[in-house]
Amino acid sequence: MAEQLPTTTQDTDWKPRTYVLGAAIGTLFGFLAAYLYARAAEDDAGGRGNKPARIGTGEMLGLVLSGLGLIRQISEMGKPPKKK
Repeated sequence: MAEQLPTTTQDTDWKPRTYVLGAAIGTLFGFLAAYLYARAAEDDAGGRGNKPARIGTGEMLGLVLSGLGLIRQISEMGKPPKKK
């Protein structure tokens, strides 16, 4: 008799693809954000000897909290909806 091997490739293959897709999207998003920041800083730095203005602590804290909120929303997408 021929043994049937379990087809686990369909069951476990989604994780690496998810990681690669997430890394690619994160890389593109990060590059776009850095490009836009550099472009805006370059436009604004003309009067300071081509040095961009420092990023304030409040602005950085706001960005970090927004990023954490985005990560939380993405992680909630993987959970099944709650029954009412």
